[in-house]
Amino acid sequence: MFKIGIDLGGTKTEAVLLDEDLEIVERKRVPTVQDYKKIIETVSSLVNDLKSKASGKTTVGVCAPGVTSQKTGLIKNSNTQCLIGMPLQKDLEIVLGQKISMENDANCFAMAEAQLGAAKNYDVVFGVIMGTGVGGGIVINGKIHGGRSNIAGEWGHHIIRPHGNKCYCGKSGCVETYISGPALERRWKELTGKSQPLPTIIENLSNIKAKEWKKEFLENFAIGLANVINILDPDVVVLGGGLSNIPFLYDEGKSLVYKNIFSDLADTPILKNNLGDSAGVIGASLL
Repeated sequence: MFKIGIDLGGTKTEAVLLDEDLEIVERKRVPTVQDYKKIIETVSSLVNDLKSKASGKTTVGVCAPGVTSQKTGLIKNSNTQCLIGMPLQKDLEIVLGQKISMENDANCFAMAEAQLGAAKNYDVVFGVIMGTGVGGGIVINGKIHGGRSNIAGEWGHHIIRPHGNKCYCGKSGCVETYISGPALERRWKELTGKSQPLPTIIENLSNIKAKEWKKEFLENFAIGLANVINILDPDVVVLGGGLSNIPFLYDEGKSLVYKNIFSDLADTPILKNNLGDSAGVIGASLL
């Protein structure tokens, strides 16, 4: 059985075809047009093109921003605005003429890293996305754990600072409002008066304001992730997204996480991903 994966991103849509040995046969990437009908057409075209390259039956998995409501079947919590309130999975199944699997980006990331990446051979995997937003996915014994309401792993929207920063979700103090890329850049501007991208900020953290920024960042990262470990107690944590490239998360960050874990044995591996930005599309194919 061949596997087709689609990663529906905000700016690009990527597709991959894997063979029976999970080797990549074909890969394609096209721009994402912010129009619902165009997205359906793009995904359909990519799937049909990859099907023509397969020498057998195919399954189709889609990595989509947001989640499908189990109550309504409609997309919610998506940063691709044109998808919100739309029956994406149902419409794709109608157009493609077959059943498909669909999960959000964090779940697909966790699945890919659990099966083929840094978390291979671990039973309980918590996959972290830290980028424009903050999300997470849980894989237990090779299967995604979505939870009763399909929100399992959404650590970006648990509150670490009551009455803190306002979040688009309507609450205040969410993890995402402190350690996402945009949140960190906003805090940097508050402290220094400078508007700079995160990679530039990370290059030089020697002055007093920079040290204050880094200290806050690490404290919020450590509290948020330690809370997850205290509840889930995973065998491994894998970091993904743009912020996973920050080196000090794996030494200073890990040490601070361990100090906040409720155990005399704090040794949960906190690893960098192996699959990079390919994790989403590969995870989709594995659904």
